[in-house]
Amino acid sequence: MRVNARIADLGALNICSVRANATTIERTPGLAADPADAFLFVGLQLSGTSIVVQGDREAVLRPGDLAVYDTRRPYTLLNDHGIHQHYFRVPIGALALPGRALEAVTAVRLDGRRPLARATAGYLGHLADSVGELSAAEAAQATAPTIGLIRTLLTSQLLESPLRREHLDGSLETQVLEYIRVHLADRDLSPRRIAAAHHISVRHLYRLMGRSGIVLGDWIRERRLERCRDELADPASRMTVTEVAHAWGFSDTSQFGRAFKRAYAMTPREWMHMSRAQSQD
Repeated sequence: MRVNARIADLGALNICSVRANATTIERTPGLAADPADAFLFVGLQLSGTSIVVQGDREAVLRPGDLAVYDTRRPYTLLNDHGIHQHYFRVPIGALALPGRALEAVTAVRLDGRRPLARATAGYLGHLADSVGELSAAEAAQATAPTIGLIRTLLTSQLLESPLRREHLDGSLETQVLEYIRVHLADRDLSPRRIAAAHHISVRHLYRLMGRSGIVLGDWIRERRLERCRDELADPASRMTVTEVAHAWGFSDTSQFGRAFKRAYAMTPREWMHMSRAQSQD
């Protein structure tokens, strides 16, 4: 087997571009049982054909098509005549989609001729080709919109049929995540408060979020950091780093600074000066 692969990280997003001769890749039940390995792969077919098999479905991909598969369940990738693809690995929790919704879109061909799929494929293809040229600031800015675009594509697929709409409408997971988004700036936003607002126990809340691949505390912190990052990059903002941190629920400025640097590889102040200078240029 001959394989040529290029791998790059874009924050929480991992991009792998692959050329290979005929291959078969299987994720076994044993590997799928690893709780630390919870990702959704988005495959973008560039040439030739391939087949994605997961559960009781299989998707045949042609150039421009996309398909997703979930590492928490076994899958098979069949490439009988060689393959040229970009793969985008997204943490399940970052998508913030209910577990049943993800099951409904795996191993489904996302037709590259459709407008949203075509736009998404074009963007992802250009991103994979140019990711090595991005600065640290550009990479940090691109991560959330890229994951958001993937989420939008999957959500649109779910809403196309009444049968699939039930996976989003009325979902308790969706209600909980929307509640968190609305109250993200509240310093007293806690698992106990979230559970009480939805008339469930804290234990049930954690179990519910776990089914969607979400570690609750981590997910809230990541969303707050994203809001802080956007606020700090805004040249019209007059808030200090401390004021931005407090505005989005961080009570300890030092702790906020360490979390921000782990997430974006620079301090909040460095990010603020760099991004605002680039805006002025």
